[in-house]
Amino acid sequence: MTMVAFFVAFMAFIIAGGLYQALQRMRRTEFIRTYSFPQGLLARLAAKYPDLTLKQQQLVARGLRKFFLCNLMAKGEFVSMPSKVVDDLWHEFILFTKHYDAFCKKAFGKFLHHTPAVVLGSQSVANQGLRRTWVLACRDETIHPLTPSRLPLLFALDSKLNIENGFRYAPDCDALRDKPGDANTLSVTCATEFGGSGGFGDLGFSSDGGSDGGSGCGGE
Repeated sequence: MTMVAFFVAFMAFIIAGGLYQALQRMRRTEFIRTYSFPQGLLARLAAKYPDLTLKQQQLVARGLRKFFLCNLMAKGEFVSMPSKVVDDLWHEFILFTKHYDAFCKKAFGKFLHHTPAVVLGSQSVANQGLRRTWVLACRDETIHPLTPSRLPLLFALDSKLNIENGFRYAPDCDALRDKPGDANTLSVTCATEFGGSGGFGDLGFSSDGGSDGGSGCGGE
């Protein structure tokens, strides 16, 4: 085999591999978006949160799908769970062991281990994981992560459903700071804080509002 033929064969192999990965990713994305959770799962959520309506329970289930999509888009990088109520549903899903194991194999090709919900804090790994979730959740809903006009569902649910001890976020806290006596402003994480001093690093955004060359928030 000549060098030219070898190079052509090698490039064809690379392209075929890339196409296979892209198709596999599309299949996994569609699987997660359309997955039907096992019967009885929402009943467990209702037992923990009896005030939630069926429509609200289904919204939490949608939030869990969003989190699973963030895991898929992260390509093996760590992502953190930003919602208490979605985290509780995830934990209940894991207890359906056969269903969860089968879901993970088809969605990710491996078992996805549970990690507790977190807020932006002092631990750098958790912070980076939460920032990564923020960017990917924004990307999925075509929201710019540095100048958000609203919150992606995954970050809005605890506040929207008035979850006790839930995690609350705001696109910008300037308006909240004008009401320092309002109890709803306590323990609110501002989306503008996610950039930090180092920006979003490997996620393609810098804290000065520019891009580091990433694809931005334009869907998957």
